[in-house]
Amino acid sequence: MLDKQRMDPAHYREAMSRYAGHVQLVTTVLGNERRGVTITAACSVSDDPATILICLNNSNARNAIFFNSGIFALNALGAHHQALADAFSGKTNLTNEERFATGTFDTLVTGAPVLTDALAAFDCRVTEIKRASTHNIIFGEVVAVHFSETKQALLYMNRDYHTL
Repeated sequence: MLDKQRMDPAHYREAMSRYAGHVQLVTTVLGNERRGVTITAACSVSDDPATILICLNNSNARNAIFFNSGIFALNALGAHHQALADAFSGKTNLTNEERFATGTFDTLVTGAPVLTDALAAFDCRVTEIKRASTHNIIFGEVVAVHFSETKQALLYMNRDYHTL
């Protein structure tokens, strides 16, 4: 039998701060309510069918819209999106409408807000949600994509932004 030791969450977060992640904005809409959250926890799952996953904190009551809407858009941010990333990360005291005013949004197929100048945007229908401790993993089948011109990507590492 394996001896299982529990990892100290603060120690784990410190180690993860050294893990570079592409900064992304995940958005959704349900009725007249829009929500956007800055994340780094997202990745490709498959190309056939095209599927991605995102991870969202399930203890934030405002994230329930993602678990109920059935749709989301994953917007890959560029270096020029740092202020937008801050706006949707909670670092600022902006209202929801003020946050969305920091960018220009459109829709593709699902109706989820898509950042028009995202490096790439993936418009998704939710196919599965799995609870994993403090977060929910949301799988989405990509039903449309949008590209903008190639620019430097916005990364987050060592608790700060970097570009690549």
